[in-house]
Amino acid sequence: MNPASPLPPRTLVLEKLAGKRGEKRLFEGVDLVLSPGEAAELRGPNGIGKTTLLMIVAGIVRPADGNVRLKGGDADERPELDIGYFAHRPAIKPRLSVIENLRFWAAINGSAVGGTERALEIVGLAPIMRLDAGHLSAGQTRRLALARLLLADRPVWLMDEPTSALDAQGEKLVAELIDAHLHRGGLVLAATHHDLLLRHETRTLALARPRVEA
Repeated sequence: MNPASPLPPRTLVLEKLAGKRGEKRLFEGVDLVLSPGEAAELRGPNGIGKTTLLMIVAGIVRPADGNVRLKGGDADERPELDIGYFAHRPAIKPRLSVIENLRFWAAINGSAVGGTERALEIVGLAPIMRLDAGHLSAGQTRRLALARLLLADRPVWLMDEPTSALDAQGEKLVAELIDAHLHRGGLVLAATHHDLLLRHETRTLALARPRVEA
């Protein structure tokens, strides 16, 4: 497909969302509406539940309270098929090469942006596509996960510390990819400790611990 073509319009709605780990309630009362072309940075101290919130939105875990709605798609389709999740610890198969890992994901998630080799070119991994993924540095592993995200070409991006382990050039790449995604009408919710330095305006969603009743 043409990387500049518009993405299917989706609107992400979080209503009074609460999350917990085990029996511990991490956050509550989270409200957010993200429309096509919008981005929000999810902020808060370590352990506040940023990853948990992303996993709730991705449909991996259930919320303690509240609702997640993704508007604009077919009601009969699974909404998670519109979501690309860039996890903090991207799963790779170390004994497969870089290109083999990406082809494995493409077989599951589909393939866009001109195919696997083009995705690796975009993230700067084409010269080492035959290298076993187990030999990648932490930054290169993050770039491989970015290629996976590009390949699936889904309108909603959930990103957990997207610039972690990346150098300045890698951070610039992340910003450019997010800006391009937003320009196409995608939306982004990113948990991060650092400003993403996007050209597009970015909102901030700060998580706070639940109030303790006296």
